[in-house]
Amino acid sequence: MEGVRDFATSSPARFAILVFGSLVLLFTALLSLPIAAADGKVTPLADALFTAMSTICVTGLVTVDTATHWSAVGKTIIFIGVNIGGMGVLTLASILGLAISRRLGLRAKLIAAGDSNPLRVHGGPVNEGQTVRLGEVGQLLRTVALSTLVIEAAIAVALYPALVMAGITPLNALWEAPFYAAMAFTNTGFTPNPGGLAPFADDYFLLTVLMVAVFLGSIGFPVIYTLSRHYWHISRWSLHTKLTLITTMALFFAGAVAFLSLEFDNPGTFGSMDAADTTFQAFFLSAMTRSGGFAVVDVGELYGSSLIVGSMLMFVGGGSASTAGGIKVTTLAVLALAVWSEAQGRASVQVFGRRIPSDVQRVAISVLAWGATIVAVATITVAQITKAPIADVLFDVISAFGTVGLSTGLTEALPDPAVYVMAVTIFMGRVGTVTLAAAVAATSRSQHYSLPVERPIVG
Repeated sequence: MEGVRDFATSSPARFAILVFGSLVLLFTALLSLPIAAADGKVTPLADALFTAMSTICVTGLVTVDTATHWSAVGKTIIFIGVNIGGMGVLTLASILGLAISRRLGLRAKLIAAGDSNPLRVHGGPVNEGQTVRLGEVGQLLRTVALSTLVIEAAIAVALYPALVMAGITPLNALWEAPFYAAMAFTNTGFTPNPGGLAPFADDYFLLTVLMVAVFLGSIGFPVIYTLSRHYWHISRWSLHTKLTLITTMALFFAGAVAFLSLEFDNPGTFGSMDAADTTFQAFFLSAMTRSGGFAVVDVGELYGSSLIVGSMLMFVGGGSASTAGGIKVTTLAVLALAVWSEAQGRASVQVFGRRIPSDVQRVAISVLAWGATIVAVATITVAQITKAPIADVLFDVISAFGTVGLSTGLTEALPDPAVYVMAVTIFMGRVGTVTLAAAVAATSRSQHYSLPVERPIVG
């Protein structure tokens, strides 16, 4: 045990990969059991592995229909898996340690703090002016556990009568409501009933509840923690909280306007709806492309221009240390602020009376480059294997990378080699960017000399 603790503390990035990988293998084995399938047969390895990866990495993409392929046992396994993945494996481990020992040691605090902020995992002096201070990690973990339980319970209670009124039997609604609540808050998007959300396309209350749950899951636990402590004191919000909320809302409205403008005359999506339905569905689609994964309209019927917009939103994703994927909204915010500061000729990046240090900017650039590389390689590989339209391939690949779960219909028809490529893309999207951020932060070191300056031509 001492060796495991030393490894976890010295290299949280590699420890994260080990834990996520082990859980994927465990859930692959569980989903391969005959009892997990509705027909009582062993699920093929490619489908079981992909579903396990999609579950633990809270993605929602499927190669088999969730409602019809999996038995009650299989859906229960998926339900447990998405909550483990949504809370964060390292955070969950720290919560269990806190529950057992009643307190957190320094090692556990380092691991949990690293899960909430990758810049916190490297050794040496660290500026504590960050999202969550090391001394507050215990409180953060309690917030993670309580917020998950309370929010999912509240969402389930709100969804239950809506499901019953939509025609779901009261008994089935008892388990479908918590299932939908978990899938919405963890930004996964699995649906337990045949037809997905199609039967609820006109139920604005149910869809609004799902949007709220997706939003709460996507802003991140550090933001929820800050809001729970300083809800009415905006001046006391951390810079991370302000950037996350502002960027999230800006992308939410910008995405809705884009979809509304591009799809209003599309007979396969919004063309047959009135103005109110079109507006609402545009906002719903914008919210779900941020990482929610639920869909009312057929994504495969979207215009190519809308697929590009959706791909851009999915690539950005949600907030850091959240259940959402992508490169994260704070990464986009930091990069945008850096560009704006450079355009104004400022020597440093400043916002809300704070200066963003250069190491954070380097991490943002690295995450962007890493994400773009993963998407490019996976898109080329899947396109070569399937010979499918590049717009459909790009959309599904970014959906996998951003752990979103929306699909043009391509993923369910993929051959096994492409399924494995998509599974790796999901894993890299969920773990890879955090790991890279931690690696970049961990390699930061002081240098007591400066090399001669020479400026290459850029642009």
